[in-house]
Amino acid sequence: MSIAIASILSPLESLAPLAYQEHYDNAGLLTGDRNRDCSGVLTTLDITPEVVEEAIKKRCNLIVAHHPVIFGGLKRITGENAVERTVIAAIRHDIAVYSIHTNLDNVLQGVNGRIADRLGLQKTGRIALASGKGNLQKLYCFVPAGQSEQVRNAIFAAGGGEIGNYSECSFQTEGAGTFRGGEGTHPFVGQPGIRHVEKELKIEVILPAHRSGAVVAAMIAAHPYEEPAYDLVELVNRHPETGSGLIGQLPEPLEETVFLEKVKNAFRTSVIRHSALTGRPVRSCAVCGGAGSFLISNALSAKVDFFITADLKYHEFFQADGRLVLADIGHFESEQFTTDLLYEILREKFPNFAVLKSDTKTNPVNYYS
Repeated sequence: MSIAIASILSPLESLAPLAYQEHYDNAGLLTGDRNRDCSGVLTTLDITPEVVEEAIKKRCNLIVAHHPVIFGGLKRITGENAVERTVIAAIRHDIAVYSIHTNLDNVLQGVNGRIADRLGLQKTGRIALASGKGNLQKLYCFVPAGQSEQVRNAIFAAGGGEIGNYSECSFQTEGAGTFRGGEGTHPFVGQPGIRHVEKELKIEVILPAHRSGAVVAAMIAAHPYEEPAYDLVELVNRHPETGSGLIGQLPEPLEETVFLEKVKNAFRTSVIRHSALTGRPVRSCAVCGGAGSFLISNALSAKVDFFITADLKYHEFFQADGRLVLADIGHFESEQFTTDLLYEILREKFPNFAVLKSDTKTNPVNYYS
C-alpha cells in the first residue's frame, strides 16, 4: 500500500490548519520530503533521539509529534545537544518529522478537547476560553439570478458558509448590476461596447480565513462572468470554535476535593498544585494543555469554577483570589493523551496502514516522594 507523506498529513491539517498556529510557533513539516511514500507513522508528544531510534526499529519514516523539536531555531547542527542529535538522526535515516503544536491547541477537537473528554465535560456547549481573532472572513459575490445556485453550491463545497454546527449558510439580496464590455471581451450577457443592466443577486457567506483561496477559486470557476465581481473582507468577529483553551460544563456538580481526585486519576499524576479551595461546588471548568497562565484572566472573566493547566508560577496562584481554583497538573501530564489523539485521527483515516503510538517515555520531569 503506497501513500505519500503529504496524504498522511492531510487529515491533520484539515483538523488543525497551520494557519491557526501562533506567530512564535514552528508547526509543520520540519524534516523530510512530503512527496515521498510513507512506510509507517509514529505518533508522540515529544521527539527525542530515543523516539527517532524507535521509529527506525519500527520502520516508520514519519514521526508526528505535538511539540516541535526545532523551536527557537538552530544556528549549527553538530550533535552537541539532544535537539541537534535528534535532527541529525532523523535526516540521516530519511525520517520526516512533523509537528502539530499550537494549531492543535487552537481547535476545540484538539489537545484541549481531549483533556475535556478525560474530565468528562459535556460535549455540547464547549467554547474556546480565548476565541481566535482574524480567523473569519466574509465573501460577497454578485451573480446573475439564473446562475446563483451553481455558484452558491461551489462556495459551499469549498468550505464556505459554515457557522458552528450549521453548514450551507448564506444570505442574498436582489439588485441590478451594470457593466460595459471593452474591446475583445465576450460577456455572458449583453454586447461589447454597450452598457448592460442585469438582474443580479448579492450572495454573502462567512468562511474560515485559511479556506479563502479555495473558496474564491471555486466561486470564480463556477461563475458565468469573465470578470466576476466580489469582495473578501476580514471580520472582527471572533471564531468561537478556534482559539486558546476550552470551557466546558460538568454533567452534575461535584465537591472540589472529589473533582480534584477525578483530575488526579484521569491524568495519572501523583500530585496536583492548586490554589485555595473556594468551598463551592464545581460546575464549570476551563482547561489549557501545557503552559496556560496567560489565560488566567480569561478564566476569571468567564467565571468558571476551576482552571486546569500547567507550568504556573508561585505568584500566579494568588490571581485565583478565591474566585476560582487554579490547578497545575504538569505539562506532560496535561498533554500526554495527545499521542492517542493523533493516533486515532490517523487510524480512522488509514485503517489498513501502519500507524503506531510511541512507547518511549519523554517526560523530562521526575518526582521524588
